[in-house]
Amino acid sequence: MGTMLFFFLENMALIIALLYLALKTKELLFPELTESKRLMLLIVAFTSFLTFSVMYKPYFYMGMRLDLREVALYFISYVGGWKLGILSAIFPSIYRLSLGGPTVIIGILQSIVLPVLVGSLFRNKLKTNKFFAVLDIKRMMIGLLVFEVVKSIFMFVSTPAPLSIILLMSAFAAIAVLVMGLMSNGEIHHILLRKELEINSNQDPLTQLPNMRFFRAEIQKLISKDVPLAIIMLDVDSFKTYNDTHGHQKGDTVLRSIGQLMKDNIRPNDYVARYGGEEFILCITQPFGEDITLEIADKVRSAIEKYPFDGQQLQPKGNLTVSLGVSLSSADKTLDQLIGEADKALFQSKRSGRNQVTIFDEVTQIEAIEA
Repeated sequence: MGTMLFFFLENMALIIALLYLALKTKELLFPELTESKRLMLLIVAFTSFLTFSVMYKPYFYMGMRLDLREVALYFISYVGGWKLGILSAIFPSIYRLSLGGPTVIIGILQSIVLPVLVGSLFRNKLKTNKFFAVLDIKRMMIGLLVFEVVKSIFMFVSTPAPLSIILLMSAFAAIAVLVMGLMSNGEIHHILLRKELEINSNQDPLTQLPNMRFFRAEIQKLISKDVPLAIIMLDVDSFKTYNDTHGHQKGDTVLRSIGQLMKDNIRPNDYVARYGGEEFILCITQPFGEDITLEIADKVRSAIEKYPFDGQQLQPKGNLTVSLGVSLSSADKTLDQLIGEADKALFQSKRSGRNQVTIFDEVTQIEAIEA
């Protein structure tokens, strides 16, 4: 009995160790929670290898080959569904058939087919079908309990295995699956936390727009590649008046709404960020041109002008508006120069009556464009 105990302990330790190595390798090769076909094939290959590893040197009892092959197959079926489960079971099934023996069919049914079936059934009832989702450990263990009960009855009736061996196998399988689930959840939590920290470090907490740190880094990449672009500075007109009248909470709501309106009215390849206070900044990229830039800038201005902000009727002109300044890139301009020029154009928009777009012109220095 002691030899058998240590055998299943070694089986369990091998499964846990290989999963740990797989998780760390995945973190290096696929740091994001992506579900690419390449990664899914690698997961299937790893599961097949893991199952084969515990089958390679089994514990022999009265002609039966005993091991914990069901652990990896149940786990992958619960996590990834029946498709991954079936694909992962093909090689272990072929290998077991090639070995032959009096219990070959029973062994395949109870330790390869059954865990895939039960794991998939419990997987299909999950709220999410994403592979890299935090696992419901309680549900996973209930599914395993169902599998172990069915398998134990099957083994007790159809094989010479005594109840003590059956219960010992079930106990080690349960521990292995539990540890696999906890390790998987730990890895997913780690990736999600890292992603959250990355987002928070690059995001303005109020508007959820990118912050200037992220904006500068991204636009600097474009400038270094000589990508033509335009910088637009945007400022909320008479925002202090709105804040003083309605309070900072409603003022924050206005800033969030303006941020969303800006995102809704630019193209997917353009950039927007919160500059600070009531100021925002945009970068218009390719396809690029003065007409396109002015069209986008005025589209943003018009969308904000038409938006029904709460209490805007108390603003100086009866509604809440924004002013914008535009600067176009050239070969020798730095990002700071572009921002400075756009800021000068913005100042001209303010001085010319607000609620308009002004483009910085290098010849005349400033050219106002009425809204």
